[in-house]
Amino acid sequence: MTRSTTRAGTVAAALSLALALSACERATPGTAAAADRPAASQAMLTREADWRAERRARLLAEDGWTSLIGLHWVELRAHYLGSDATSGIRLAKGPPKLGLVQRDGERIYFTPQRNVAVTLDGAPIKGRAELRDDQADAPSLLGFDDGKGALTVIRRGPRKALRVRHADAATRTGFGSIEYWPVDPGWLVDARFRVHPAGRTIDIASITGGVEAMANPGVVEFEREGETYRLEALDGGEGGLFLILADRTNGHGSYGAGRYLDVAAPDAQGRVSLNFNRAYNPPCAFTAFATCPLPPPENRLDLAVTAGEMAYAAPVN
Repeated sequence: MTRSTTRAGTVAAALSLALALSACERATPGTAAAADRPAASQAMLTREADWRAERRARLLAEDGWTSLIGLHWVELRAHYLGSDATSGIRLAKGPPKLGLVQRDGERIYFTPQRNVAVTLDGAPIKGRAELRDDQADAPSLLGFDDGKGALTVIRRGPRKALRVRHADAATRTGFGSIEYWPVDPGWLVDARFRVHPAGRTIDIASITGGVEAMANPGVVEFEREGETYRLEALDGGEGGLFLILADRTNGHGSYGAGRYLDVAAPDAQGRVSLNFNRAYNPPCAFTAFATCPLPPPENRLDLAVTAGEMAYAAPVN
């Protein structure tokens, strides 16, 4: 599923204007007035508006985080699946009876209900088929409801779960707005990446209660108002870094469980740039069906990062 309900270009233009007004007029509690901060250039405002528009488009894509409608742990050897109340795993949307899910050791199999249209990786299926989880090179994608629904298998430690999406998810169709602190060039911070010994890992807890050892290639150090702060980094893919951080705004303006920050690959001297204006909420800020990793104790900053995404408040129906 690839369509988006947002036209990124239109949103970017609107955001650019909003950011310019925000930078000129808005003061944030607990910070200096906007007039006391260095002004963001129009070029920076445009870049951040583009990033925010793309961020919203990804969230609202038909396979984005707002489309989640279920997270079902596969605990038994067999589960009947469907939206009918008699189903062992009940879907929030979809056919009353979708099929049978079976677990055989580490493998998950699916058998569709007779006369129900189901696809596997885009091709119709009629009989029993294995569903590869998200740790496989090519994870399986089960489609239903004429392509509006999708089911994947995820593995978290020794457990496996069915992650279910639907284009008509209320969290997607009724999505509100994401609020941000004003763009602030003072939160574009030069930092240093210090490499850890090869093979080092760090324990990362998830919002679902599990703990997983993740690759920890190094630590990022930066200074703020004369103090040095450190953030343990995870592998962000393609040489980049992924930071999971907590700070003093959590629960006081930003999402209570912390935020994420993507960082480009360090240069040859280990220099990196941290743009806290792009600190963003984890998926669990928008849906109850995500398995978000949480900030490790080492990444709890005694610092108020008054930049980036603020806590999301879903619209009240």
